Amino acid sequence: MEWTGAILTLFLFIFAITFLLKKNSSRNNISHNLPPGPRTIPILGNLHMIDLKRPYRTLIEWSKEYGPVFRIKLGLQEMVVLIGYETVKEALVNQAEAFAERPFVPIFEEAKKGFGLVVAHGEHWKVMRRFTLSTLRDHGMGKRTIEDKITEECSVLTKTMETYAGKPFDITRILTAAVSNIIVSILLGKRYEYEDATFLRLLKIMRENVHLGGSPAVMIYNLFPKLGFLLGAPKTIMKNQKELHDFIQTTFIEYLQDLDENDQRNFIESFLVRQRQENMKMTHDGHFRNENLISLVDDLFGAGTETTSNTLRWAILLMMKYPEIQSKIQAEIAREIGDIQPRTDHRVKMPYTDAVIHEIQRFADIVPTNLPHATTMDITFKGFFIPKGMYIIPLLTSVLHDESQWEKPHEFYPEHFLDFEGKFVKRDAFMPFSAGRRVCAGETLAKMELFLFFTSLLQKFTFQPPPGTSKDDLDLTPVFGFISTPVPYKTCAVLR
Repeated sequence: MEWTGAILTLFLFIFAITFLLKKNSSRNNISHNLPPGPRTIPILGNLHMIDLKRPYRTLIEWSKEYGPVFRIKLGLQEMVVLIGYETVKEALVNQAEAFAERPFVPIFEEAKKGFGLVVAHGEHWKVMRRFTLSTLRDHGMGKRTIEDKITEECSVLTKTMETYAGKPFDITRILTAAVSNIIVSILLGKRYEYEDATFLRLLKIMRENVHLGGSPAVMIYNLFPKLGFLLGAPKTIMKNQKELHDFIQTTFIEYLQDLDENDQRNFIESFLVRQRQENMKMTHDGHFRNENLISLVDDLFGAGTETTSNTLRWAILLMMKYPEIQSKIQAEIAREIGDIQPRTDHRVKMPYTDAVIHEIQRFADIVPTNLPHATTMDITFKGFFIPKGMYIIPLLTSVLHDESQWEKPHEFYPEHFLDFEGKFVKRDAFMPFSAGRRVCAGETLAKMELFLFFTSLLQKFTFQPPPGTSKDDLDLTPVFGFISTPVPYKTCAVLR
């Protein structure tokens, strides 16, 4: 009886607190016209209601009740969710400055300490972004020099695939290494062999961090960081991060020995030259510090490897799933290129191949939740008040699968990017790289890589499921994580 009374008292206490909080929240919503959202409970907010493995599914369901702009609370963190092309475009493009910040997310802050590019803040982010974009261009991004490196890597990759002689193999390791070598050539001025132990270790820990970054354990840590000592995933991420940063530190120290301001051979040397110039000016609040270089290289290495390599993994899986589409691409390659090495100039002559690559990116939905944004000022958006510093989720998956923008949003349908004459058509709702001020800095490079790797592979091989596996057996369900990856699979690369 004593336990019954205690439980009843606890229940009444929680009920009273919930009622008062709800009443106060409703009063604030009316006075400030905040976006609506599902009812919360103390401490957890809406956490108990959300799919922790695939939270974007829950968010899309809630949008059907609360509209394209709604407010949720996970733990003590309030967030505003933006759903659909029109809403996300209005925020990230039309009101770009107001939505240009990043929120302070515990796992990001602990890993990066505010340095780098992807999750940096304020003026510091602006300086690093300007430097990164100009330096990537100086070292070939979007130019013939980097195209030559990609085509050379394509040749190495296809020759490596030939060694499997049409037998089943997992494409993940060599494909990831090939793609990573492109950004490595810009950052370090070199490439690694696919069997290099150090290179494979770096790719492994980076892939592990991407997977863990979208795990329920990390979500719980971000909402309740004091529980970190109970959670293994954040500890593993930080351990991996230290190992990667130690490697980068050692690498750029090597370049200091023979640094030549008039011959900057790679991204790291360009940064070190700027650092030297900044030090000569005795700048007290300089941006070109070692911590920034480490985080910048980390950001570019990860972003330049994982998203593109996973898109290509989806591409091979989808070609096995839809062999008739693979055949049409190969016919276009034979007609427009023949046996010569594919170049970016060929893209305009290959509308079907271009459409398929775009549809692979849309369907694969590599970063479904997008990286979070934050408001830089108090604003009125779509009739609602959103205060400065609000955590914003511009849900990319809701754009790439917006039923008002795509004929068959939940199917793989290359005709999304073709007109009735078979010519390639750009679509405004194609936002796999996000949009606005925080759009992916490597978008130009990624587009070039996807076209050259994809056409080179299909020019050389036909990809088939292993013996005993039919195309109907292939699973297109993504593995949960921060990045959407296909389930592990094996393929047969059959020489044409």
